[in-house]
Formats: sequence, structure tokens, C-alpha cells
Amino acid sequence: MTDPNTVDILLVEDNQTDVELTIRALKKHNLTNRIFVVKDGEEALDFLFRQGVYSKRETTNSPKIIFLDLKLPKVDGLEVLKKVKTDERTKIIPVVVLTSSREERDIVESYKLGVNSYIVKPVDFDKFVESVSQIGLYWLLLNQPPL
Repeated sequence: MTDPNTVDILLVEDNQTDVELTIRALKKHNLTNRIFVVKDGEEALDFLFRQGVYSKRETTNSPKIIFLDLKLPKVDGLEVLKKVKTDERTKIIPVVVLTSSREERDIVESYKLGVNSYIVKPVDFDKFVESVSQIGLYWLLLNQPPL
């Protein structure tokens, strides 16, 4: 994990095993130098909007990408996505839903709210590592965001 003022990837995930697997997958391609993990939707919103314990976080450093689980405690992932994509300060940050939910309503609602990509977590470890690695490589190295 890194300093909250220098974040490339914000990982919003309550399952510690999935956190470890995601970090391991990103580490495989040296993409973990600046990752920050939050455990629930409320903490994600506090981080992104510089509230609560993150109120002193520098305003010039937003994550380059958000990996967002949908099934989260306190505030669910769809609500986080809605707030991120409707706020002028955060709406251009790419959000990749990385979840175990294959429910059609979750997929449709995520896209209606502006998600950039919806990935169902593979059960197989090797496939999970490959999926996360490819997502990280694309969004951090290939994608050209606005300045």
C-alpha cells in the first residue's frame, strides 16, 4: 500500500483474499507501486472526496483508475459508482467493476451509471491473475486519459 497522496490505483475491496490476489496480479507486471486499498464504500467515498480521515489528502492527486467491487459493506459499489460518475471532480476517473456478480441487473445498472468496464472475477487463480494484469496494463499504460 502507498501514501494516499500518490495513488495510481484505488482498490475498493472488502475481501482480504481478493485484495491479496489483485495486488499479486498487479505486482506480476510491476503495477503495484502506487496502489491504495479501502475496505468499504463509505471509505472509498471519503478517500475520493477528501472527507473524514482523508480530509487532508492533497486535492491534485486523484487515482488514475478505480477497481471497484459491488458487494461492499456500508455503501454498496453501485452507490459509489453513481457518486463518482456524477461529480465533476471525479467523473473522468476510469472505474472498472471487478466483482463476482454475474447478475444482469448489476451489469446493466453499472453501465447506466457510467462504468468503464465490468469484469466478473474468474474463480480460477491463474485466470484471475491474468485478468487483473491485463486490466492494469491497459488502464495504466495504454489508455490515454485527459490531462
